[in-house]
Amino acid sequence: MRNKKLGLAAGVVVAIAALIASATQATAATFQVRLYVSADTNVEKLYLNELIPAFEAANRNYKVDLSSFDLHGKNDALTLAKIIAASKTNKDPGVDVIDAGFNTQLGLSGYLTIPSASRVPNLNNVPQSLIDMGKGAVPYRASTVLLAYNPKVVATPPKTLDDLITWIKANPGRFTYNVPSGGGSGYAFAQTVADKFLTDAERKTLVNEVNKPLQAKWKDGFALLRSLNPYTYGKNGTYPSNNAATLALVANGSVDMATVWSDQFASGLKAGTIPSYWKVAQISNPALTGGPSFLGIPKTSRNAIAAQRFINWVLSPAGQNIIVGGSLNGYPVVPITLLSAANQDKFAVGTDVSTLRPGYLSSNATDFKNAWALEVPGK
Repeated sequence: MRNKKLGLAAGVVVAIAALIASATQATAATFQVRLYVSADTNVEKLYLNELIPAFEAANRNYKVDLSSFDLHGKNDALTLAKIIAASKTNKDPGVDVIDAGFNTQLGLSGYLTIPSASRVPNLNNVPQSLIDMGKGAVPYRASTVLLAYNPKVVATPPKTLDDLITWIKANPGRFTYNVPSGGGSGYAFAQTVADKFLTDAERKTLVNEVNKPLQAKWKDGFALLRSLNPYTYGKNGTYPSNNAATLALVANGSVDMATVWSDQFASGLKAGTIPSYWKVAQISNPALTGGPSFLGIPKTSRNAIAAQRFINWVLSPAGQNIIVGGSLNGYPVVPITLLSAANQDKFAVGTDVSTLRPGYLSSNATDFKNAWALEVPGK
């Protein structure tokens, strides 16, 4: 009888241990964050290979699922409409954190959860001007479009947009920019040309508001862009399909000048895919666009608290060091002094991402890309 009782007790202990183990496994990933990313593949890799593994290692009972990736934001308009519809009907949108250009538009329309200061204390390290730009979305990294050039051919790069236009026409086939809908580096060049014909007030309006009537003023910019068709790479009004295709032309020497993202150019130099002697510069009057990228939490997200924990970690020194020192080579949105010594050395004293010239509001940008496709290539 004693042996039977011992056996029964042992069985109970084993059962309890199994239940505890099961409960531990169940709570190991209790908190889920569903992430939606609309960007280039380098941003997708940043999350999958660096940010998400590091966050989950530091937060054992949290799991981030990159539930959807939209290359170059080709479905931005549709996704934006779905999230707005879910918010209006008080339904879960299926995502908890959004990394997309339309975040500011969601915020402008009141469809984002405003992060709590107690849940995202690292926001205290982000300049208020960048926070204001987000309209409720949270800035988490920055980059800018620059003019890449081959110094073996171009001793002194153009300093202004007018200088660049003159150089393009004087050197047929040696400059390129990609299709605006295929990547931000080409979009930045096209928008900058259009902005040449707008006042500062008109540019600011298109950055902050939906304004269809003002879009009519793009016509002079599109005319100038059409006039460049015979002078850009290919000389027939065809353009590289995306950022990567532009960088490939830089890498193989097909062009001597192109617009590129600062982070992608730096990554190419680090990886050796771009010749080490290539350099970058910024133009003025107007400058090529750049600025922060934002993370947004849909207003009806069912995991808003976990989403804020993830965003707070991305803004921590650990997260910002990955953004700066990892594969992306981005700009931080926190003071450079919070970075590691190695990453601080990458930036000049006084670097301020809040001074970068922003692109248009998402819906205006989408309209611009569609209009460029109708007005410029092959004309």
